[in-house]
Amino acid sequence: MKRIVGATLVGLGFLLVVAAAGLPLYVAPAVSQLPYDLERSTSVAESASAEFLQIKSGVPSVERGGLRSIVEVIPQAKATEEKMTGDLEGEAVVWDVYQTVKRLDDGEAISQYSTELAVERRSGAAAKWDEAWLKDGTEQPANYEGQVYKFPFGTEKKDYPVYDRDLRRAVPAQFKEVTKVRGIEVYRFEQTIPEEQLPLAEANLKLLLSRFAPQATTGRLMYSNTRSFWVEPVTGSYVDLRDQPRKELVPDVGPRTVVLGADFRYDEKTQSDSAKRAADNASAITMVRLWGPLGLGLLGLVAIVGGAWLSLRGSRRPGAAVAAAGTGPDVVEPVGSGEHTGAHRVADDAAEKPSDDGAPADADDARTASLPEQRPPAERPATR
Repeated sequence: MKRIVGATLVGLGFLLVVAAAGLPLYVAPAVSQLPYDLERSTSVAESASAEFLQIKSGVPSVERGGLRSIVEVIPQAKATEEKMTGDLEGEAVVWDVYQTVKRLDDGEAISQYSTELAVERRSGAAAKWDEAWLKDGTEQPANYEGQVYKFPFGTEKKDYPVYDRDLRRAVPAQFKEVTKVRGIEVYRFEQTIPEEQLPLAEANLKLLLSRFAPQATTGRLMYSNTRSFWVEPVTGSYVDLRDQPRKELVPDVGPRTVVLGADFRYDEKTQSDSAKRAADNASAITMVRLWGPLGLGLLGLVAIVGGAWLSLRGSRRPGAAVAAAGTGPDVVEPVGSGEHTGAHRVADDAAEKPSDDGAPADADDARTASLPEQRPPAERPATR
């Protein structure tokens, strides 16, 4: 029975060791990528004080007040199945993203954009996809590249190119520090965009000049920004985000006019929800990558050692211990065991040996002398 149990434990141990090796090699890569059935998510960032351009009835004006930016990411499972073919099949997913910027005081929309793009499942970067589009009131192509709405799974302490929607290209975000947000460890990256001219449709330029620089004949729209990303490194998810865009109309005659100056930051709820979601996903990935293999591997080794020990004990012959005990000094048989002891054999030999005068010895007398008294106590002589 011990041999059967031992063999079973050894087999189970090898299975556990194989499973421990398979988790980081096969299961971990599968969970460290964007799923096809990812749920939609919403993030909210607010700027308590901002300057912004608002156009009502065709008349532009610069307003001051609070702004709220709402970004919705909606994964498109059906579009992914139908459109992610060729090199993109199994490697990318399709997302639709919508952003609306509203005033805090009356909820009136100030600006909007919508886009559809392909995102690489492992790196989180934009995939090269000819059908990607971006609608934000300009005629510029999307030209997606670099990180867009998240960082890679297993984010490292290095610089990453992050896409800027206004410039239509990626700009490096530099790694700055390891810190904590909502109790979880994050990497902070900072992207700095020096002032640069943005394309502006001729009709829009004339509208702005007519209101803010009527003496000018031409002008430029200048843009700069500083962004900070707080990224949970296992999942690459944003836990916090700060966006500080600035846009100015620079006419050839007259002063500059700020048409956008804001400091957006994730609100409390978005930070809390993002931190919890990132922590839960990171724990699941870490379990598959590290703790699962270690635990299964340890259990497998214990099972193998224990099974081998039981098998060795079960393979010994049942009488081995008794046989081993008989190899010591001779055991003296007790008197009265029914066998002749050494003393009896000496007496027998003496009885059978002829005497010196040739007469046989009185063997009966010798045996009788050695027997206990057989007479009843009343007939025995009194002892002194």
